[in-house]
Amino acid sequence: MDRLKQQIAFIVELDRLKTVLRQSWLTDGGRRENSAEHSWHIALMGLVLAEYANAPVNLPRVIAMLLVHDVVEIDAGDVLVYDEAGNLDKAERERRAAARIYGLLPPDQARELCALWEEFEAQRTDEAKFAAALDRLMPLLHNFLTEGRTWRQHGITADRVLARNAAIGEGSTALWRYARELIEEAVERGYLPPAP
Repeated sequence: MDRLKQQIAFIVELDRLKTVLRQSWLTDGGRRENSAEHSWHIALMGLVLAEYANAPVNLPRVIAMLLVHDVVEIDAGDVLVYDEAGNLDKAERERRAAARIYGLLPPDQARELCALWEEFEAQRTDEAKFAAALDRLMPLLHNFLTEGRTWRQHGITADRVLARNAAIGEGSTALWRYARELIEEAVERGYLPPAP
């Protein structure tokens, strides 16, 4: 029963991820999405788009990574990727969060899920590179479909978006090609200011 109680405590703790608001707006523009919705959405994105990975990937591993990669935001919060000051201590805040949150689980599961999170963060394996590509593509889609709402709100320009998202190509050249076309169209439509 102790093992089950630990697992239930972790599951209950995950409910808090629903309260972490991200910078991205839902595609209907009605509200900002939360981190739990984001994790679910990109896990399904991985299921649908796996054929575009640069290398064959272990899809269940990719999906597991996508489901656990933002759990640390329960403690560390969501920081805009373009916020240099907010990202200075992000890695340390997330490490502490991972230790606490995954530490709620029985030791074997804590090690397993924490290892998935660390693999995603390191982005060395084909699975992690593809998962990271999806994690970067989703906010681009949200921004495009909300006419650049978050980009405009924070004064982000096309050169910064291109630089931040170039790593999509490490996981999927096809998705990076699509992302570049989306960015170009966003500039043409006035959703995203060109480079200064």
